[in-house]
Amino acid sequence: MADAVVIGAGPNGLVAANLLADAGWSVAVLEAQDEPGGAVRHDHGVDPDFASDLFSAFYPLAAASPVLAGLELEREGLSWSHAPKVLAHPLLDGRCAVLSRDLEETAASLEAFAPGDGAAWKELRNVWERLRPGILDTLFTPFPPVRAGARLALRLRAAGGLRLARTMLLPVRRMGEEEFGGEGGRLLLAGNALHADLAPEAAGSGGFGWLMSMLGQTYGFPVPTGGSGALTAALVRRLTRLGGTVRCGERVTEVVVRDGRAVGVRTAGGEAVAARKAVLADVSAPALYGSLVAEEHLPGRLLADLKRFQWDFATFKVDWALNGPVPWTCPEAAQTGTVHLAEDVDALTRFAAQIATGHVPDEPFALFGQMTTADPSRSPRGTESAWAYTHVPHRVRGDAGDDKLTGSWDTREQEIMADRVETQVERYAPGFRGLIRARRILAPPTLESLNANLHGGAINGGTTALHQQLVFRPVPGTGRPETPLPGLYLASASAHPGGGVHGAPGANAARAALHGHRTGALAHLQDRLTHRDCKGQR
Repeated sequence: MADAVVIGAGPNGLVAANLLADAGWSVAVLEAQDEPGGAVRHDHGVDPDFASDLFSAFYPLAAASPVLAGLELEREGLSWSHAPKVLAHPLLDGRCAVLSRDLEETAASLEAFAPGDGAAWKELRNVWERLRPGILDTLFTPFPPVRAGARLALRLRAAGGLRLARTMLLPVRRMGEEEFGGEGGRLLLAGNALHADLAPEAAGSGGFGWLMSMLGQTYGFPVPTGGSGALTAALVRRLTRLGGTVRCGERVTEVVVRDGRAVGVRTAGGEAVAARKAVLADVSAPALYGSLVAEEHLPGRLLADLKRFQWDFATFKVDWALNGPVPWTCPEAAQTGTVHLAEDVDALTRFAAQIATGHVPDEPFALFGQMTTADPSRSPRGTESAWAYTHVPHRVRGDAGDDKLTGSWDTREQEIMADRVETQVERYAPGFRGLIRARRILAPPTLESLNANLHGGAINGGTTALHQQLVFRPVPGTGRPETPLPGLYLASASAHPGGGVHGAPGANAARAALHGHRTGALAHLQDRLTHRDCKGQR
């Protein structure tokens, strides 16, 4: 019998398992898929000579995460690689906004759009440097982050107080208009906000766009050398060295409850796997509370709130093996790992509005990844391992284009949507389609089939909007990894602080399990002592 059973071998589950093993616990990780990693995996399925990331690819949050830094995964063989520049947002007229780890390069890029915009970017970066320690402490510690929050409040007050707080809560459209005279800075912020499901008019999208931009400015958008699965492999090697086990192809179908406490799990094969101290679930909140735990063990209020749980946008992804570098009309884009493709903020608003109304976008905003540019080991010299993803509605009511897409995502619809994405790339890189050696399409149902946590292709474990963050994540009144069942902890992106590869939900769950066991053991000891004293008095 293991001390802890972890459901799911995604990055959060593996981080939790490693931290429990560090504390001396025996840990068994059960993974439904045939390999570990969750949304951090790569393969050679597009072309045997090309390494292609199946899901996530660039990891600014991993680079900033004290959780992952503390695991010292470089000792397990993990190394990171960077593109010469971080991100580009080209325009059809040849101008290009560029985010670089070199502050002067970024500022010069934006200054070309409007005088003063370079200085405006530097000021936003100065604010970041003043707040960075407090933000990272608050982001990567359990909710409520009392000490970290107090330190951040002091730094916030020194950096501008309520006025700065107002700026961070602005929609990214308004924030860009207030901070920049030209389109370049506005596009960097707005494009980064749409790494989540935050439209340019959404409250708080300005703060999120700023956060992602500053992470890129400071840490870049690094990639694991060799493929995203190298990060997973390092986590598994570390856990195995500490005595933990990872069993793949083992789908958990039930959390076993006895006397009101989680005591283990049951697999699809009927095996009961006991947990001496805790069960940690790296699964979505709807899966945990709507499937794995029987209703009679959960409060009615939680089940009612769960019906209001909101997923983030569905995702449609295309992978390519290219015979040469992408022929961008903007030369700077050829040096970046990530390229954002939309003509202006209005185009981003139109894209988000089409999704909000249930329509498949006709001109999809595409996040384009150049993996060989970021890591030359990904494909043969002179070629490019590339991908792009865009978003679509979960429930399709219509097609903003002329192809009558319905959201069935059968072979015909997948091919049409992939062509639509390629058409968008071709606008900024004429001749792109002539370079395609092979392509692979990952529609929303495909993504979910490869990782059940990606419900309908949602990649962030639930919306990033303010109404489902902090104390509202995953439902109002929670915000922590503890669940209504003693011994059961939520360790996925559905818990605070949410999506992204940084390990914080897993770390928070592990710490909560360790604390809960110590508290429970102490209470048990006190009960025994009290019982003994009472017997002595009789």
